Amino acid sequence: MKRRISIVMRRKVALKRRLTRLPRKCRAPIRGVRPPMSFRYAFWSLVSAVAGIMAICQTTAIFGHPLLIGSFGASAVLLFGATDSPLAQPRNLVGGHLLSAVVAVVVVALAGSTPVTMAIAVGVSIFVMNLTHTTHPPGGATALIGVQAAAGPGFVLLPVLAGALILLAVACFTNNVVYHRSYPKHWF
Repeated sequence: MKRRISIVMRRKVALKRRLTRLPRKCRAPIRGVRPPMSFRYAFWSLVSAVAGIMAICQTTAIFGHPLLIGSFGASAVLLFGATDSPLAQPRNLVGGHLLSAVVAVVVVALAGSTPVTMAIAVGVSIFVMNLTHTTHPPGGATALIGVQAAAGPGFVLLPVLAGALILLAVACFTNNVVYHRSYPKHWF
């Protein structure tokens, strides 16, 4: 019994120490160092993002099945505005969205669609993406959207896989058709 009390006391002391260090750990310079952004790069990001989202919209019009979800807007930011980011690479794009969609479907099947299950789905999707090295921040939004919509198994293929593959195809084209970009940096 004394051993348990001492363990609890040590944990309380350690927690108190961590909490007192928290403000110091949050200190950072007001302005960070940023590499210069060229107008050409920013403009091509705009053109590419418009092309990517329009490609999804046109595919929706052709096939009559909605393929556009909000998280694809965030994916467009990474694919067309931060092409060198590890989070924008194909494995992360497709894997992050797919795994997060699967998490959403499983959470809905097991526990329904509530604020608590939405939060759990986002947390679990981050956990799974981290473990599989497929972290793609918009994947968290995909999990949230899936649970919020009480998505079924079809959600994984349409709109998630289809939309992610359309964005990937557009990214491979628009980021390589100009000489100042190259995408992807790696596939897997």
